[in-house]
Amino acid sequence: MADSIMYQEDGYVVLETNKPEELMTKTDLLNKLSQILSLQKDLPRDVQKYETLEQQAEYLLDNYCEFNVDENNYLQWYVVRWEKR
Repeated sequence: MADSIMYQEDGYVVLETNKPEELMTKTDLLNKLSQILSLQKDLPRDVQKYETLEQQAEYLLDNYCEFNVDENNYLQWYVVRWEKR
């Protein structure tokens, strides 16, 4: 049986085109995803089915680890734990 610590998350490492990696909380990342989504015109079909930006951002966070903002820019995120337990 898997240890429950495997499913704990403290935050995210966020990688963005031409920017240094950044550590973010879930709230910070959801805000960033909402901001990016608000500027998008052509979202993936599975994301489009959610009506609000908050729902779309939550869906992306839970089901993706990368979003291509446009053909030259991306956003990637990976779950991390702040401290070794």
